[in-house]
Amino acid sequence: MLQCTPDNDPAQHRMPLVDHLLELRQRLLLTVIAFLVAFLGCFYLAGDIYGFLVRPLAHVMEAHGGSQRMIYTAITEAFFTYLKVAAFAAFVITFPILATQLWLFIAPGLYKNEKKALLPFIIATPILFLLGASLVYMFVMPLAWHYLLSFQSSGAETTLPIQLEAKVSEYLDVVMTLILAFGTCFELPVALTLMAKVGLVSAQGLAEKRQFAIVGVFIAAAILTPPDVISQIGLALPLIGLYELAILSCRWIEAQRARVEQKTENR
Repeated sequence: MLQCTPDNDPAQHRMPLVDHLLELRQRLLLTVIAFLVAFLGCFYLAGDIYGFLVRPLAHVMEAHGGSQRMIYTAITEAFFTYLKVAAFAAFVITFPILATQLWLFIAPGLYKNEKKALLPFIIATPILFLLGASLVYMFVMPLAWHYLLSFQSSGAETTLPIQLEAKVSEYLDVVMTLILAFGTCFELPVALTLMAKVGLVSAQGLAEKRQFAIVGVFIAAAILTPPDVISQIGLALPLIGLYELAILSCRWIEAQRARVEQKTENR
């Protein structure tokens, strides 16, 4: 049975509701300030950040011999695109701060064993998000852009040439959608493992519903990614692998729970 030492007992950290709200406001305010500082810095570097995001397309354009330029058709389009770039980059940078402040807010109300149980998930969340974002940037986007640019043609093939004139805002929307979709979907093992920990799902149930999960994965990939086969398969296949990883993680959680219950019964 858990011994409630002063450091282990959440009752030691009880405070009135108003104090909880004040602490929450303070932590949210700190997160907002960090976001604003990061936003200003990212806006100053928005051109470099956008150049980093557009690099996969630039390499594919060079390989296809197309026009090495992007366009904007509204006088304010480039400015607002840079604002979106800065906000997107600032969110990515400050997300660990948000997660840390959230953890510091809820941690005093948890037992020591609960803290140990949740901490790996807090650490795994940004790591998995970065893995998903890296996968889409380094592998999926180059393949998808190469496939989509293959529809360009010369005048000899289609009477009039078909050439890409990429808009800066549309390209950024596609890239942000892909990065957020891959990063968020890579949190699947964390979500399913947490659900298994509280008894909402089981490893056997996940394994038995594997075929439905695969269909759901491909449907989600079709909705979340641009309408091309490369990016849809590029998201679906890793998700299927992560689903299998989640099943293994759930089995490990269940085995741990069974050992704890057996020790409790033997006392």
